[in-house]
Amino acid sequence: MTPKLLRRAVEALSTFNVETPSWGFADTGTRFGKFFQDAAAIDMNDKLADAGQVHAVTGCCPTVATHVLWDYTPGQDPKQVVKMARKHGIKLGAINPNLFQDQEYKWGSFGHNDAAVRERALQHCFDSVAIMKAVGSEYLSLWFADGTNYPGQASIRERKGHFEEALKTLHKKLGPNQTMLVEYKPFEPAFYATDIADWGMAYLLSKKAGPRAKVLVDTGHHYSAQNIEQIVAWLLDEDMLGGFHFNDRRYADDDLTLGSIDPYQIFRIFHEILFFAADRRKMPNIAYMVDQCHNEKAKVEAMIQTVVMAQELYAKAALVDHEALRKAQAKNSVIDAELLLKKAFFTDVSPALAAWRKSNQLPADPLVEHRRSGYERKAAADRKARRKAMGITRGGSFA
Repeated sequence: MTPKLLRRAVEALSTFNVETPSWGFADTGTRFGKFFQDAAAIDMNDKLADAGQVHAVTGCCPTVATHVLWDYTPGQDPKQVVKMARKHGIKLGAINPNLFQDQEYKWGSFGHNDAAVRERALQHCFDSVAIMKAVGSEYLSLWFADGTNYPGQASIRERKGHFEEALKTLHKKLGPNQTMLVEYKPFEPAFYATDIADWGMAYLLSKKAGPRAKVLVDTGHHYSAQNIEQIVAWLLDEDMLGGFHFNDRRYADDDLTLGSIDPYQIFRIFHEILFFAADRRKMPNIAYMVDQCHNEKAKVEAMIQTVVMAQELYAKAALVDHEALRKAQAKNSVIDAELLLKKAFFTDVSPALAAWRKSNQLPADPLVEHRRSGYERKAAADRKARRKAMGITRGGSFA
């Protein structure tokens, strides 16, 4: 790596942060059941401690996303959670309403045909915006399980109208520095017609909602053949890309650690973002977040692994020679253009990562340092003892 490329990669790393999810540190599972870990977080303090540990060894995860129903107890002052987070060296990030868990949402939330249910869902989102204001959060992250499983079950157009109305109403509650991110997903749990099934639907609904509504791209929420970086490029060009949920997938929505299946795809996504920034001479405001829950991998280790991979791929994407790429594209030099991307992807950026970590007084290898610290062992012993004292039993498919 030349000194020029080294500087470019280090500069890119200095501007790159990734948010971790509170729910990624707790007991989670598939629809079939859970496989428990002794070190899994029991309460909010545990989740924030784990998130703080990830930030301590990686230096690029200063915020943690929280889930309203899972992380805030009724009547609790959200500022207490802010203080708790500060104690662990982090801040609160995106606020995630829960519009899929309660029994009232069997037939949908914003798309429900009962106005009372839609109003309940809206009120929950209003409460979430109030939490945003109390904790200083910039992002309201919206994902909906709404949809239908059978032809004729409901009016697709009517449900679309309900979503338009609810999102416009919610948008009016946002503060001037707040953004709501509208996520999409092709299927599950709705297998016939998911109400927000792709980026185009999310785009149209966001545009109609108002200027502070953007599209959130979950890298797992796509069919295998979809070109995610093309979607990213279009959303960037329309100023409608608000954020990412990072994971990897073999089929559609696997919560696998980033880059475990296709690191080149994530590199290509980062390339489109940095290429856009170079053309516009301005970096777009994008919220990067991890959205993963692990049964097999240790939760904190998996989060560190994903974050380190994200840093590596972002640094690689920063090495693409944009000037040479534009020239190759102008000449329709297909091979030369492709090789410019491949050259950057296969460049060893470990010197840049080492230089950046050293300048920020971070461990040379975050995962090695985490293991050396004994954090996982101590957390497991403490939480196992606390579960016993609290009488918490774990077992059965959905315990």
